[in-house]
Amino acid sequence: MNKKIDKSNTLLIKAFTGQASRVPLWFMRQAGRSLPDYRALKQKHTFWEMVLDPDLCCEVTVMPINQLGVDAAIFFSDILTLPYGMGFKIDFEKGIGPQISNPIKSIKDLDSLTPLNDTSFTAKAIAKINNTLPENIPLIGFAGSPFTVLTYLIEGGSSKSFSKVMEMMYARSDEFHAIMQRMTNETINYLNIKKDAGIAAFQLFDTWGGILRPKDFRQFVLPYVQQIFEAVNLPSIYYLKNCAHLIDEMIEAGSDMLSLGETIDIATNKTLIKSQKGVQGNLYSGLLYADKKTIANEVKNLLQAAKDNYPSYIFNLSHGINPDVNPETIRFIVDEVKSFDWR
Repeated sequence: MNKKIDKSNTLLIKAFTGQASRVPLWFMRQAGRSLPDYRALKQKHTFWEMVLDPDLCCEVTVMPINQLGVDAAIFFSDILTLPYGMGFKIDFEKGIGPQISNPIKSIKDLDSLTPLNDTSFTAKAIAKINNTLPENIPLIGFAGSPFTVLTYLIEGGSSKSFSKVMEMMYARSDEFHAIMQRMTNETINYLNIKKDAGIAAFQLFDTWGGILRPKDFRQFVLPYVQQIFEAVNLPSIYYLKNCAHLIDEMIEAGSDMLSLGETIDIATNKTLIKSQKGVQGNLYSGLLYADKKTIANEVKNLLQAAKDNYPSYIFNLSHGINPDVNPETIRFIVDEVKSFDWR
């Protein structure tokens, strides 16, 4: 068995307690997407092959460390890897997104599936990644929030209306809550498997939680994410896209850090500032197409706002890197962040 590597003294992990000497940074979707080496690998292998093969998973996960100069690796996977391991039939179609041929229509559809039990590929991949990464680079694990994952599983893939989700939420609330609890239990188990294997922190992605009103979020989402952050004892980050109307709920979720989309101005949001929560983010991902002068100014303003208002901070984007972004732009941002006088 590989010896677990202690990453508690790394820059990123120190940021959770406000002890980082400079701003640490990583990017959502840094493992793959825009990197030429990843695209070359993708020509030879399917997505699931890269996720489920420990050697390929390690190669993609480690790729951005030397090529981009980031301060953390994020485990190469997908928020639908968990349901895939439970028996959902999931394929990714170019230009369309995930397609699920056995969606959830009722709670009975979950009864025919099995809890995630074959996790050997995850443990092997994490061990290999940790043995490959430099000592100063921690590995971040992640999962999708139960609500966001269920939007795909109930709709049968990507959706614009979420009509099937809404029908179950409002017309069959008891059934929806039962399914949410089942997926919450599975998510906790999944993250703890990654914790035991050696991740140093984790992020919970809630891409679609922001489609809900605050009262609905409190009823259908908040209790379940609170369970996750309570049950997984690691430095934690909660990412909620389109979260401007849900800051109070994010604060109550229980994560150590709040990762924010572009709808929040961290320089002026009084509720966020008053909370003194740790913040991650939130350079608008669209700015990755801007000229360097504009990017440098935006990065500086964001960093200064974080320095002035928050006890702990990690630099990231408002969402993930798009495939057509020039890696040179990412490297330029890395240099700008690293040169900022945090202390």
